Amino acid sequence: MSEPHSHSPGPLADASVRTARVTDAPAVGLVQALVWQEAFAGVLPAEALEQFEGPAFAAAWRRSLEDPPSPVHRLLVACAGAQVVGFAAIAPTAESGVGELLVLGVHPDARRAGHGSRLLNAAADTLRAHDRTELHAWVPAADEPTRAFLSASGLGPDGAWRDRVIDPEGATLREVRLVGSLGS
Repeated sequence: MSEPHSHSPGPLADASVRTARVTDAPAVGLVQALVWQEAFAGVLPAEALEQFEGPAFAAAWRRSLEDPPSPVHRLLVACAGAQVVGFAAIAPTAESGVGELLVLGVHPDARRAGHGSRLLNAAADTLRAHDRTELHAWVPAADEPTRAFLSASGLGPDGAWRDRVIDPEGATLREVRLVGSLGS
């Protein structure tokens, strides 16, 4: 007869998601700058990429956190220990029962550790708590990694698209809308 197998699961990651605080704005700004510089390299001209700076994003997040446009507007942060490594912003849409994932990003060095999934789940839970039953996300059509991540999470294209003006010369970026149910 063998003895019961007993072992510890090993070290567990100290990972969490929480609602952002005003003091998180600098860290969120830094993560956003890095994520957007990477995501838009080759899409935007170099001078546009240079505008993606942590302090500028941080100032915008600080204002948003100090005075959110509605109770549904929320900035969530993913943390590894005390360090902010990712963020997601959500908001209501003009359509009844629909919430929008405005942006989701994870620091390049913290990817593939579950932070994106935790952020997306927290965004869905938060929207559900505000009586939203559907989630929309606009994603650059050429951003295959984000589209694949969101598709694997249950969102899919509904055929809607838009061209967003991305620079003063009028260049556009095609975005597609992904939608998913927030049903329980």
